[in-house]
Amino acid sequence: MADYDLFVIGAGSGGVRAARVAAAHGAKVGIAEEHKVGGTCVVRGCIPKKLLVYGAHFAEDIDDAAMFGWDVPEKRFDWAVLRDNVLAEVARLEGAYTDTLTNHDVEIFHERAELAGPSSVRLASGRTVSAGKILIATGARPLMPEIPGIEHAISSNEVFHLEKLPRRIVIVGGGYIANEFAGIFHQFGCQVTLVNRSDVILRGYDQQIVDRLLQISIKKGIHFEFNATFERIEAKADGSRSSTMTGCEDLESDQVLFAVGRRPNVEGLGCDAAGVAVGEKGEIKVDDDNCTSVPSIFAVGDVTNRVQLTPVAIREGQAFADTHFGGKPTLVDYGCIPSAVFSHPPLAAVGMTEGQARNKLGSVKAYISDFRPLKNVLAGRNERSLYKLVVDGHNDRIVGVHMIGPDAPEILQAAAIAVKARLKKSDFDSVVALHPTMAEELVLMR
Repeated sequence: MADYDLFVIGAGSGGVRAARVAAAHGAKVGIAEEHKVGGTCVVRGCIPKKLLVYGAHFAEDIDDAAMFGWDVPEKRFDWAVLRDNVLAEVARLEGAYTDTLTNHDVEIFHERAELAGPSSVRLASGRTVSAGKILIATGARPLMPEIPGIEHAISSNEVFHLEKLPRRIVIVGGGYIANEFAGIFHQFGCQVTLVNRSDVILRGYDQQIVDRLLQISIKKGIHFEFNATFERIEAKADGSRSSTMTGCEDLESDQVLFAVGRRPNVEGLGCDAAGVAVGEKGEIKVDDDNCTSVPSIFAVGDVTNRVQLTPVAIREGQAFADTHFGGKPTLVDYGCIPSAVFSHPPLAAVGMTEGQARNKLGSVKAYISDFRPLKNVLAGRNERSLYKLVVDGHNDRIVGVHMIGPDAPEILQAAAIAVKARLKKSDFDSVVALHPTMAEELVLMR
């Protein structure tokens, strides 16, 4: 008899969901986590970052309040207050995730674990446990390039623990993490320079939406350096950073933040010894049922070769537990996954971009609403929102929704249901507008 029916390595979003659901189905479950229960999303990703985004929004909200009759005599930001409050919330959530596992009788090991064979796991304490099935859910970590002086830069992991705000910060990358932190630090009063090795940011999002974000960001005062790379980073005596560049002038800053991708956490995991196949980028290869090259070992979440999003990891963990312990074979549908960038302003999307649709479908209609939100009008802010519906010209079906503007991610979640349900443009047209809202633009495009 094995010690456990299931042993999970990694207590992030996917691992916790799989462990909890498998235990609810009656399995004896153990889980090991070397850092904090909750994983990247809860501890140093989605949740604390979104709280920083909320904090950043007050910068403009306070300015706008004057036009709405509010007298705010002084605007002063205290980074330490926000940082400590965010870390306190992270600690609370870690406790909540721990309680969830404990309440389902999942045994938690607060230590590192690695594969010792097809059906066994070796803990850092030296103990080896056996399990009928092993689930790897170790996630991923920020990629830090191998350049001289990289030790003088930080990743997104360290942002939440900065002792003080940098007066000048260089952010490296063109993806969602880089653009989100660019907006956050700018609103906190920092001088922000975003450096990207190509001239493309937010690859995969609709180009008109990306262009609008770039236009707004530049107007706000965020500086961009495209087609630029780092030769080396030096720490100066006063604590600042000097970056020697190729493709642009050398950069002086108080902090350098790299957000250039993430790498699966497989080092020292014992994949080779257990016979688990790993891809060129370090990702664990799995089939549609989350099974690795070893029949008794499975993997979900960012450590695999699929979509690196928290809700996807949760879906995969649920599907794994239902399939193997609940008698309910389940496959995750990776089509039509909504996504958002919590930039300033945020953007959100689901389905095909206009370019993708034209390449795949040929006949495409694009409906666009370019407008200034009512709040911005009274506040005297010229920032404009942009909504786009991408429609299959053959059958009127909406195949993509893309938007940038206040609360775009909140609005898009409902719109994603319509795209998933394969609704048509005529279905949107037949809905009575909810006025006055920004969301009503989705049913008013003609």
